[in-house]
Amino acid sequence: MDWTLEVLVVPVSDLDRAKAFYQDQCGFRAEIDASFFEGVGRFVQLTPPGSRCSIVLESGMPESPGQPRMAPGSLRGLQLCVTDIEAARAALVGRGVEVTPVLHVGASGWAEGRGEDGWNSFLFFQDPDGNGWAVQEAPAPLTER
Repeated sequence: MDWTLEVLVVPVSDLDRAKAFYQDQCGFRAEIDASFFEGVGRFVQLTPPGSRCSIVLESGMPESPGQPRMAPGSLRGLQLCVTDIEAARAALVGRGVEVTPVLHVGASGWAEGRGEDGWNSFLFFQDPDGNGWAVQEAPAPLTER
């Protein structure tokens, strides 16, 4: 049996602002924007280009059993992979997203510029609530790894 990671919940304070950021500025595709039951919240699902894993933004939905709700802006470590870090940075900057320069990990920590080894070129950004994202350059598309 496969266990596939398909949805991550991103805690936000304003669904419309977050949806606009992810759709218009990050280029994610809006899949669902619905209220499933009258008076019980709203659910927005968006998918990064080429990804099989989506993010969900929600407001007013009941908490999942045994899982307290995350505070908006508290999520860290979300990571996207691309095959051209410079093109990804240019696309985000072109859409108005504040991103770091391209960085790599060196002997003294983070340093500006691409890394010499595969998998060692990154950029970072935050959504309007402060949820933290990394973009990492992969040496080949997922279908070839």
